[in-house]
Amino acid sequence: MKRTFLSLKTLAFAAIGSLFLASCSTDDDNGTTVITDPDDTTRWITVAAARMGDNPGDGNGGTLIYALSSQDAKDPTVSIEPFENGFIVPSNRTARLQASEDGSTIFNISYAGDTGGNYTKYEVLGGQNFEQTGSAISIAPYVGSAPRWIKLFDGDKTGAAVYVSTENQFNDNNTPDDETDDFYERTEATMGIVTLDLVNSQILEFQEHSVPLSAEEEAKGYYISRIDMPTLNAAGDKLYIGAGLSKVDPETGETDGDGEILASKSIVLDYPSLTNPEVITSGVGIGNTNGYRSINAFEYNGAVYQANQGDPQGSHILKIGANNEYDDSYVFSLDAALGVEDAYILAWRPAANGKAVLAYRHAGSAEGVAGAQGYFALVDLEAKTAQKISGIPYDPDFYLFQYQGFAVDGTDIYVTQAPVGKNGNIYVVDTETGEVTKGAELVNTTGSHFIGAF
Repeated sequence: MKRTFLSLKTLAFAAIGSLFLASCSTDDDNGTTVITDPDDTTRWITVAAARMGDNPGDGNGGTLIYALSSQDAKDPTVSIEPFENGFIVPSNRTARLQASEDGSTIFNISYAGDTGGNYTKYEVLGGQNFEQTGSAISIAPYVGSAPRWIKLFDGDKTGAAVYVSTENQFNDNNTPDDETDDFYERTEATMGIVTLDLVNSQILEFQEHSVPLSAEEEAKGYYISRIDMPTLNAAGDKLYIGAGLSKVDPETGETDGDGEILASKSIVLDYPSLTNPEVITSGVGIGNTNGYRSINAFEYNGAVYQANQGDPQGSHILKIGANNEYDDSYVFSLDAALGVEDAYILAWRPAANGKAVLAYRHAGSAEGVAGAQGYFALVDLEAKTAQKISGIPYDPDFYLFQYQGFAVDGTDIYVTQAPVGKNGNIYVVDTETGEVTKGAELVNTTGSHFIGAF
């Protein structure tokens, strides 16, 4: 008989009292066992699953979550079916999830649709049981119904959401054929940022700013077109926001996708006032720093480490020092470290020891049903080394572009591995030793995939 959530081994230990589970209750609807003892010290691991919408791997059919104990997450005899028994997270498309540092709370801001921009939080009770706590609040009036948001690493107190709007500016007195002046002048990029009290569900601060590039860059048609992943510095007085750049052809005002890719940039703001924006530029990396679905920058040992994407020389991990400028003496090329070409960092997460698990693809990745094949690597920020994790199986349909979450428990990092539409497992990486533990089975469904652990 298939066991869901708690394995027979765990139940046996519970019966003799060698674990911390003093009392349990059974949900008759789905056969899961829910831990209810408030003294239990087990960490919850919440698995996130993205259902197919119209195409395999698009994740547009909604998001489901399912929680199990860290012990059971490490147990390959445990099998869970989030698509069958999971909790449906409110969101029109793939939900944007965050977890508390101890795994006991899930934070969500719905993405798009009628509920887009709604913030809710849930207490994790095990299995499909998530109980909404506190009041809901909408941040849509500040940053729209499809906000880019992140939970700051300040003890689960604050979230930050951002947007950028752009407007091409033209000289009304001239046309593209005029030789006396340029038709296109520049693109005005206006960023908005709101901070959210995650504890009391209230808006803390909102600011809007113009975020221009240099006059030379703007004259060539460049502008900031996307921002994401606010990250708090070690001193707690600056916020770094990753930036993506686009370009128009100044001669026509039309989008120009063939232009030179500029050096990586970030926006720096005073915190918590969200004032005095400044754009800083890397001398090492080229391309964007806004990431996609997963946190793209982390504070470690007094500095902030940030991934870049779309770099013609392959993704780098960049360093922003305590002086709030890029530290160009720190050069960490993923191509060089892994011995591949055109490495692209899809998502990553370090443990407190400065060693990280990183999801990536590269020029040799197979083309699967939903996109390029993904892999995991173990990264050391101090040694600037990276090694493909060989203890995790790979498949051409293992798709990590939408990957969101890594659950960190001490030096262990939990990941989900399952090709699109196929079963897989949780894997636990000991970042100190590199040892990999195969954990609970993840039962998949047609065209769907798993987007992380929290």
